[in-house]
Amino acid sequence: MVLATGHLLRNCRQYIPNTLRIAAGLRIQFGSAGLSLPPRHWLELAPTRIARDTMDIDRTGTYDPSLTGSADDGIYGIPGTLDDASLVYIPVPWEVTTSYGKGTAMGPEAIRKASPQLDLYLRGLPNHFEKGFYLLPPEPEIVELNSLCGPLAAAIQNHLEQHGSLDGNAELMQALEDVNRASKRVNELIYDRCRALDTDGKLLALIGGDHSSPLGQIHYLCDRYNGNLGLLHIDAHHDLRDRYQGFTGSHASIMRNVIALNSAPSRLVQVGIRDFSKEECAYAEQHPAIDVFYDDDMKERLYEGEPFAAIADSIIERLPEKVYISFDIDGLKPDLCPHTGTPVSGGLEFEQARFLLKRLVQSGRRIVGFDLCEVAPNPHAPEDEWDGNVGARLLFLLSSWMMESQPNA
Repeated sequence: MVLATGHLLRNCRQYIPNTLRIAAGLRIQFGSAGLSLPPRHWLELAPTRIARDTMDIDRTGTYDPSLTGSADDGIYGIPGTLDDASLVYIPVPWEVTTSYGKGTAMGPEAIRKASPQLDLYLRGLPNHFEKGFYLLPPEPEIVELNSLCGPLAAAIQNHLEQHGSLDGNAELMQALEDVNRASKRVNELIYDRCRALDTDGKLLALIGGDHSSPLGQIHYLCDRYNGNLGLLHIDAHHDLRDRYQGFTGSHASIMRNVIALNSAPSRLVQVGIRDFSKEECAYAEQHPAIDVFYDDDMKERLYEGEPFAAIADSIIERLPEKVYISFDIDGLKPDLCPHTGTPVSGGLEFEQARFLLKRLVQSGRRIVGFDLCEVAPNPHAPEDEWDGNVGARLLFLLSSWMMESQPNA
């Protein structure tokens, strides 16, 4: 059976629960000219507004962040509109290529639900949220592609675990092609969304999803600045694999894909890296634009008495004036993100991450965009909001320091 993309959004929900199986011969028809999903003007989409117009932020002080907030009002309980917002969050519930734990597609919603629990006052910073932080609704096409392609990717991964190769399996080779085209489509949607928001003067932030999610945003900003920016990558992993498991858009390949852009950033500075292949390590060592601060090296410097401030300064000095931050939550210690897809022992303390952000902005560098990826809620206890809580706090810090770094802050 072939599921044509002309019927994709209408029919996928009825097929997914019972009949989306490789054995049944299901595949997605993308067309000879590449992925040809119906056009989506998703910038025009907006979530249904609860009738709370009197609660919208106004500069006269109607909104009081010290009172009990609700996620129904907006992320962090902050009411507002897209038009009023200075900073816009793009949620990307996409986790098709995850290779270990699942759940990162629920990351944006987990962060949104936990966010009203935060107090929004940061000592030493203005209340930048008063300029408007706004979470967009998820793009329906990405939601549907994630639902459709997740089982295809899982079938590919299961086969590779058992047989080591897809050779001779035409059905799975077709499924791999479908997943790769879907990944490309997700990147195109995000790129176009970023371009539209940037035209409206919005600051861009993305919430994944797995770490393949932000490639479209990174690509757009690299094009926007002609590669004249550095990328600060905080992660447990290099993410420098080439087509991991055959997926061209793998979460394990995003930095390899970033480096391959025609407008690639002038520097890639990786921090907290502690789980990687020999090939990735060699690639990083040989590439002139990549600097790596391995977690064990950073810890040894600390154990030998070097202050973290000096380590942070050595990281920052490798970066140019404009900086994009790509933050995989597993760059932190795993007790801060226990349900992330690929947790690794070691990592940064939350306060070390906070200090690094502060030091970066105090150095005079400008954050031109960021993403936060791989937050995943507890699949066994929906009431456990710890992962979402930490994610919401980190997102708020990233947002506030990006706002602080702007020339008109």
